[in-house]
Amino acid sequence: MPRSIHRELHRNDRIGWLRAVVLGANDGIVSTTSLMIGVAAASSGPDQLFIAGIAGLVAGAMSMAAGEYVSVSSQADTEKSDLAREHAELQSQPDAELQELAGIYRGRGLSPSLAEEVARQLMDHDALAAHARDELGITSTSSARPLQAAFASAASFSMGAALPLFTALLAPSAYVIVLMAISSLLFLVILGAIAARTGGAPVLKASTRVAFWGVLAMIMSAGVGRLFGVVI
Repeated sequence: MPRSIHRELHRNDRIGWLRAVVLGANDGIVSTTSLMIGVAAASSGPDQLFIAGIAGLVAGAMSMAAGEYVSVSSQADTEKSDLAREHAELQSQPDAELQELAGIYRGRGLSPSLAEEVARQLMDHDALAAHARDELGITSTSSARPLQAAFASAASFSMGAALPLFTALLAPSAYVIVLMAISSLLFLVILGAIAARTGGAPVLKASTRVAFWGVLAMIMSAGVGRLFGVVI
């Protein structure tokens, strides 16, 4: 009888893009809705409200893209520097690097002889990859990708910010604040549930978390608009 193949589903390869997408969409919904609610609470007209939303979308998307690119580029530069240093050490001190790798495996529970044999075989196969993975914690799935993070953040922010804009366009002026708040809260809950489902996390906990911070941001923005009554 043929042996069945044991398949495992892991989600750690989604961490990079999932983080950028969730952060961007969440920020797009919360910041743009909060901005528009603050403007609406200051008794501004529909034209000013829509202009504020468009400005928030463009500025926020560019800010997210730039921030993610700079942040992840710094991580990528650090990874490249560490890998270059490790490569040089492997060339100049191969025996010391072998013992260093073997020490890592001994710390994980292997016997000294087995740890050294495993380290030797892995270094014969790909020394740099072995040290990158087990000494530096750098793998192909976790390595920094600046452009991917920047585009994902900008696109997801724009999609998130577009939701309150469409709501404001369709909602009657008398109910625009209430309808934007309700629809944005619903979008946040759905976003939290999708992100949790994709990442294998508890759905209720994730949805509650994003909803709480979204509501807090909207209340504070509306309060500022009411307090100062600034008309753009």
